Order: sequence, then C-alpha cells, then structure tokens
Amino acid sequence: MAADDETPNPARAVSKSRMEAFSDGVLAIAITLLVLDLAVHPPGSPLRQFLQGWPSYVAYGVSFLTIGAAWVAHNALTDRLDRSDSILLRLNLVFLLVVAFLPFPTRLVAESLHDTTDAKRVAVVVYGLTLLAIRLTFYALDVYSRREHLRLPGADDPDLQEERRKFRFVVVGYTITILVGLVLPVAAVVLYFGIAVFLVVPFRTVTQLLFGKHPQ
Repeated sequence: MAADDETPNPARAVSKSRMEAFSDGVLAIAITLLVLDLAVHPPGSPLRQFLQGWPSYVAYGVSFLTIGAAWVAHNALTDRLDRSDSILLRLNLVFLLVVAFLPFPTRLVAESLHDTTDAKRVAVVVYGLTLLAIRLTFYALDVYSRREHLRLPGADDPDLQEERRKFRFVVVGYTITILVGLVLPVAAVVLYFGIAVFLVVPFRTVTQLLFGKHPQ
C-alpha cells in the first residue's frame, strides 16, 4: 500500500502568498520595461525629434494601461482566493508569460509606425494578439478559480466584477481591431488605445460617484 506522501494529488492545495508576490514582481518589471523604449531620434530640432517619437508614446500608453488593468484585476482575484493549487499556479504562469512578452510587440509597434505598410501590419497584428491573449489567460484564471471553489465566501471585488462585465466587449473589440490592423495599422493602434482606456476606467463606479449613487 502506498504511503500518503506518495499518493497522486495533481491539484493539491498550496499557499497563495508566493503566487501573489511572484505575480506582482513580474507585472512590475513588465510595466517598467516599457519606458526603456522611449527615446528621441535625430535628425531635426529637439522639438521635432520629440514630436516624431509619438508612436513610442502611444504604444507605451496602450501597454501601460493594459498591464495596469491586468494588475488591478489580478489583485482583485487573488484577494478573494482562499487558497491556490498546482493547476492555478501553472495557469498563472501562462498569464505572466504573455504579460512579460508585451514589451516586445510594444517596441515593434513603436518602430514600425515610421516603416513600410507591411511592417506596420505585422507589428500591429502581433501586438493585438498579445493584448487579446492577456485577457484570455486571465479569464482562464478566473474561471478555474471559481470552478474549483478556491475563493473565499462572499461577493467578489467590484474590480473583478467589472472585468467580467467588460470581457466579451473587449474580446470582440480586439478581434475587430486586429482585422482593422491588416488594412489600417495606425487606426488599429488608436483603437487599441481606446480599448485600454475602457479596460482601466471603472465606468460603473465613476457613474455612481457622479450621480451620488451607492454601489448595490
């Protein structure tokens, strides 16, 4: 008869604290790396060099807001976790893998917007697929934690509820924008920025504050 410590247990319960600490570190590094690609490029006057760097600023803004929204949602999810398990840890690693990859397509977009149309298309599509993958991998985390009853009892954080309400709209928005990027790459980057703002702004809470209503 096998000993207890040799019994297979593929989804054993583990502490969530190390997952939280590691995730916060990866997200912080990823969002910090974005600023390294901000630079001015000669020739031209200092003002002209600064203005010509607009693709870098737009790409930085989109990626910063996207990672910021991912951090807010991830923080809301882990706050409600009672425990983690080995499957959730691995799903979390996939989520972090995609987030940590984001600075690379961000740089591609920033460099390609002054390049040929084909280069723009490739960069914008790769960028969009990465942004979409961040939402999908986080959704997998959320669904798995609910299905396996890893949460604390009670209502979820408003930020997590907001993330769920926006999920379908964001997935459809990214899909359409990726297709737009095949024809109009610059327009697609503008749309990515709009989606990033949509993700990070808690419209329900802002509306409640503006109209003096209290959350239900």
